[in-house]
Amino acid sequence: MKIRVGFGYDVHALVFGRELWIGGIKIEHTLGLLGHSDADVLIHAICDALLGAANMRDIGYHFPDTAGAYKDIDSKILLRDTLALLRKAGYEVGNIDATVAAERPKLNPYIPAMKQKLAEVMHVNEEDISIKATTSEKLGFTGREEGIAAYATVLIVRDSF
Repeated sequence: MKIRVGFGYDVHALVFGRELWIGGIKIEHTLGLLGHSDADVLIHAICDALLGAANMRDIGYHFPDTAGAYKDIDSKILLRDTLALLRKAGYEVGNIDATVAAERPKLNPYIPAMKQKLAEVMHVNEEDISIKATTSEKLGFTGREEGIAAYATVLIVRDSF
């Protein structure tokens, strides 16, 4: 059995006039994340971690923000397509551990729905997905509520070499 670990990071600016999508869930807030897609910072970090673990470069390589096909795309589609790439290479998700850093809105109430939605999209068990929310204690761009950051660590496995 081959086991690989990957790490992903993503950040998007908070702006007026955009919806806030995190972990595949729409969150009510006065600001949303700016990006070429729906800017789901958590899904993007998970995609990068999965692709990195499989040595398949990064999300921008597979889904470039210069391509019109990805303009305003639902990031759940990007996650689904990332899993298809991994499975084509023979990998399955072992587990995911992710953290979202945001001062507001408070994300803890949304975590169960995020886990459920991500498990549904990836066809994995919810128990294999850990999502944590934190603040940055009012420090840096997240602390000033200029943006939201997400970090993800994943383990993937392949039965054969």
